[in-house]
Amino acid sequence: MRVREPNTLLPFLLNALSGISRNRAKQLLAQQQVRVDNVITTQFNAPLYPGQTVSIEKNAGKTPLRSRFARIIYEDVYLLVVDKAPGIRTNTLPGEPHDSLKRILDQYVKRTHPKAAVHTVHRLDKNTSGLLIFAKSRDVQQRFIKQWRALVSDRRYIALVEGQMEQDCGTVQSYLKENKMMVCYSTTSPDEGGQLAITHFRTLQRTDGYSLVELHLETGRKNQIRVHMHDLGHPICGDRKYGATTDPAHRLCLHAFRIAFQHPVTHQQLAFTSKPETANRLFGNVLQPLP
Repeated sequence: MRVREPNTLLPFLLNALSGISRNRAKQLLAQQQVRVDNVITTQFNAPLYPGQTVSIEKNAGKTPLRSRFARIIYEDVYLLVVDKAPGIRTNTLPGEPHDSLKRILDQYVKRTHPKAAVHTVHRLDKNTSGLLIFAKSRDVQQRFIKQWRALVSDRRYIALVEGQMEQDCGTVQSYLKENKMMVCYSTTSPDEGGQLAITHFRTLQRTDGYSLVELHLETGRKNQIRVHMHDLGHPICGDRKYGATTDPAHRLCLHAFRIAFQHPVTHQQLAFTSKPETANRLFGNVLQPLP
């Protein structure tokens, strides 16, 4: 099926496959039966451009990933975008017997090729949830790592923090260092050996004792958001390492909900969002409706 005009994938399928239901079209996507220019595409709002070809594989060969820790948002022959649950590490630590997200995805790609493996592009803390990119080859991984600032145009998080934020929006900038206890902290001068960290924030909601905040990363340092919210006097709920005194949702209340980047191989602009309908779906009905 040839694309004649700009569109997105789900409306294109509904129009091109006469009589198909919306649920059936989504099922084709979830079962990895839809290819765009011969690349498996599962995102319903993937952009389409004139000249591209969309095809349907009637017999999908790969069993979908079934894991309580991960959901695949997008997959092609080069990379995976995965929605990570809290409570699992991105990578396996040396000597660590427990599962990691990488180990789960390694097992998934080995279904297609026994020597296949995924390669970590960036990480989330064990108790942070949200979107992560994994490469299917070291070459693609290295392209991301070497061109990260050029390729990745948007990374945003949502966090539930303690107290009522004083500002509606603003920016935190500091130089981050790590002490011998592996706790990061801010310094004000590059002469002290820290790495520049810049976080933009926007207050979405204030309620009794808490605030819901959107955070946009300009840099991606270890524990950057957690340190910067502590610096503002509003640590992330559940984050005792960085000063939180409450744990209302029994988890670190931080979720990576958006990532946008240029595909390092196809050069296509891609954007993915994992934002639930309400923050309470993430953070356990902590927020109350505003009066």
